[in-house]
Amino acid sequence: MSSRAILVASPVAASTVVGVLAALAACVPTGSAPPFDAGPAPAQTSSFKPSIGVMTVPFEDDFDRPDGGEALALPGDASSTSPTIDAAIDASRVVALNDGGADAFLLLSPFDAGSETGDRARFASNLGPDWMQMRTSAWRVEDGRLCGENARNHGVWLNRTLPVNARIEFDAIAMTEDGDLKAEVWGDGRSYATGTSYTNATSYLTVLGGWKNTLHVLARLNEHGNDRKVIAVDKDSDDPRQRAVVRGQVYQFKIERTDGKTIRWSVDGVEYFSWADPSPLAGQQHDHFGFNEWEAKVCFDNVKVTPL
Repeated sequence: MSSRAILVASPVAASTVVGVLAALAACVPTGSAPPFDAGPAPAQTSSFKPSIGVMTVPFEDDFDRPDGGEALALPGDASSTSPTIDAAIDASRVVALNDGGADAFLLLSPFDAGSETGDRARFASNLGPDWMQMRTSAWRVEDGRLCGENARNHGVWLNRTLPVNARIEFDAIAMTEDGDLKAEVWGDGRSYATGTSYTNATSYLTVLGGWKNTLHVLARLNEHGNDRKVIAVDKDSDDPRQRAVVRGQVYQFKIERTDGKTIRWSVDGVEYFSWADPSPLAGQQHDHFGFNEWEAKVCFDNVKVTPL
């Protein structure tokens, strides 16, 4: 008689076998259990908090200031002995500091009422009220463009709250052979590198010609992260995405999210990366846009941010 027949014919034997099988199953290491044996999935908790004061109309800035972009001499400039502040930021509180004998001004945004050392403290320049740079004097409007040099990942943020879905467009120009055209999207609007490497970002980072013009990168939170998307520059490649950044050339960036999770980045109409993020950066703490760089001089122009 077959073993199957014995199991059917003998209820006692059948119950014994079932018990043995159950005991064996209990001894299987949890790491070896298939998904359907792992028990109920843990409850998913969302950290998403809707942003407050989200922009509802497009924002544009071509940086064509009435004074030609020379409203305030920056700390260290030859003319900085008696700087003046652009009238556009008169409403902000300005605290005079002395920086090695050169006049400097620490701009505190309206968000910092009562605090002169808060995270949102900014060095003042001629940026105007829409842009706030982070504990640096590296950014200024120059010849109708927003330019930065030696910022060392202390960026400049737009003072607008992004919706979850938006399209961000701008021109980017590398002023040296080192490239390093960098933007941050859906960050907290106040982050900056606290170490040599920018591993503590709050945003997605797009970097064209980074690392001395050797890589094009789309990163999430950490521009050195193992999950970043990378295109290596190759001068012999026929793929336009592998070309190095050319000094003085105007590159048209477009970064957008339309479905709440997928970041798409294109340059001059060519898509470089698409990232469908299962845990998208969105809502409070992830609702601002800005520019950044390391040492090479870079400039940006014709910014347009469109809510979608």
